[in-house]
Amino acid sequence: MSELKWQRHVVHSENSIHWRTDEKVFRELDLEFGFDFDPCPYYSLVNGLEVPWTGRRVFCNPPYKRGEIAKWLAKHKDAAVAVYLLPSRTGTRWWHEFSPQAEVRYFRGRLRFGGVENTAPFDSVLLIFDHSESEEDRGTES
Repeated sequence: MSELKWQRHVVHSENSIHWRTDEKVFRELDLEFGFDFDPCPYYSLVNGLEVPWTGRRVFCNPPYKRGEIAKWLAKHKDAAVAVYLLPSRTGTRWWHEFSPQAEVRYFRGRLRFGGVENTAPFDSVLLIFDHSESEEDRGTES
């Protein structure tokens, strides 16, 4: 978890592509999944798409820029577990390509990102990809 970094400043609007995860939401997910990597900490200078995810337990709240989310979702195949916090945009191409492969969890109500006073101007969803068991392990369970 040492790679997970939190910034204390908040700089976003409805037009922002950066939405810092609320620490309470992250802590609850981390308790369940035991993350060891965040490829896109808030306003990082590192391109998390270029960093290996192999075998990692990934929490990813990617930039919400049009055309970018699918690039981040494609990396799930490299991770042992990849949990994505995303805007709930069920009419998009990325949703139709990736959500059938994932466990989908919806949030009741809208999230507050980065401790700001107002909620986000969109609903949020989790897409969870768990590759922690190999196909062989699943086939041998009784």
